Amino acid sequence: MAGKSLLEVRHLKKCFDGQGILKDISLTVQEGEVVSVIGPSGSGKSTLLRCAAMLEKMDAGELVYMGEYAAREVAGRCEYASKADLRRIGRRFGLVFQNFNLFPHYSVLKNVTDAPMTVGRLSKKEALERAEQLLARFGLADKKDAYPCQLSGGQQQRVSIVRALAMQPKLLFFDEPTSALDPELTGEVLKVIKELAKEKMTMIIVTHEMQFAKEISDRVVFLEKGEILAEGCAEEVFSSGQARIQDFIGKVAH
Repeated sequence: MAGKSLLEVRHLKKCFDGQGILKDISLTVQEGEVVSVIGPSGSGKSTLLRCAAMLEKMDAGELVYMGEYAAREVAGRCEYASKADLRRIGRRFGLVFQNFNLFPHYSVLKNVTDAPMTVGRLSKKEALERAEQLLARFGLADKKDAYPCQLSGGQQQRVSIVRALAMQPKLLFFDEPTSALDPELTGEVLKVIKELAKEKMTMIIVTHEMQFAKEISDRVVFLEKGEILAEGCAEEVFSSGQARIQDFIGKVAH
């Protein structure tokens, strides 16, 4: 896919308690691309996302955002950029977690305007305008004064997507965005992500929703035991002759 590279992960390794969770993972994401990461539980999908989003430190490898190193390999060790550089690089992406991670004591509007004002240095007026536009766009205008506990799970997840978008990121990470929702509410969140895909928002999505991954993805990465078992367009991966992949897709799809 033509376009500039927004994110490059090179030879990423990550261990927990001496156990290799991610083993030599390399991945490039182009601007405007939607990449779904699928695979069984415990395969390292969320850890890959957390390392790419700098929530976990890599043990080895390199992390490059828009040509700028967040982490590089120096003499066999992974060295991160300065805190100031990492803060600046961190503004290029947004995160949407499976458990929403909204501030419970903040209203919806304050949840959405807080980071643009404190981190993004927007004026209160600009932050409010941006937040209200986004809330209206995603059918949440009437919820701006509500608190997270007064919203359904689907509404909370939509607010967390709006909160991420309010920082105007170049790239959005989704870590199983529907796994905490019942099937009825899953659809409304997937619809929002599909709308973002249509607008060419660059996204990396860890998901168990196979049909959704098939429909929305420019590329699918299948992770197994910390290694990339298959990578390609959705059709290639889903019709792969590998028994392990067919077995997984068969179990998850039913």
